[in-house]
Amino acid sequence: MKILVVEDEISLLDIMVCSLEKERYVVESAASYQEAMDKIGSYDYDCIILDIMLPGGNGLSLLQALKDRKRKDSVIIVSAKDSLEDKVQGLDLGADDYLTKPFHLAELNARIKCILRRKQQDGEMNIIVDNLIMYPDQHTVYIKGIELALNRKEFDLLYYFITNPNRLISKSALAESIWGDYIDQADSFDFIYSQVKNLRKKLKTAGAIPEIKAVYGFGYKMISEEI
Repeated sequence: MKILVVEDEISLLDIMVCSLEKERYVVESAASYQEAMDKIGSYDYDCIILDIMLPGGNGLSLLQALKDRKRKDSVIIVSAKDSLEDKVQGLDLGADDYLTKPFHLAELNARIKCILRRKQQDGEMNIIVDNLIMYPDQHTVYIKGIELALNRKEFDLLYYFITNPNRLISKSALAESIWGDYIDQADSFDFIYSQVKNLRKKLKTAGAIPEIKAVYGFGYKMISEEI
């Protein structure tokens, strides 16, 4: 799950990024309006944490840009501006939530999890595909009632496949989703290949019905009896 934090107060930005990374999210950041616009122009995000007052522009203008592009990224506004008018304007423009500064990181994390559940799993705490059950909040997966041991990247890859059912997925799309801005650190596509290979082997050994198929010359596709 990939999150963009847009905040010009560098100390707060660093604290939020660090906190979210501990929650095992892929986190990218932007400290100005233009940097944020460049990010949303190049990548999709599961959730955007958005400040209103930014160098070079207004966060609400960025929110309007997302709306104009018919983007589905969830947005939580975090701002020191706590007037009812600002909150109503932000929510009317499509924000999913509005958090007034100062706030506790635990509350931010709780609101992010709530939004992601509502968006991706219709409010459910788990995802069930055939004999596989995934609990995103707990980062656990069960096959036929037995927990499947996955490393962080394997879990993130499986989550991406499950939430993009019946879709051909290129290695580039996988790298962007799982590594974000740090795609170069993924040791090219060889690392992606090895991670997917290990994940496929673990699913097969555990007797999982959902299967990740390699599509020659393109990438991968998850198939199952339910998809």
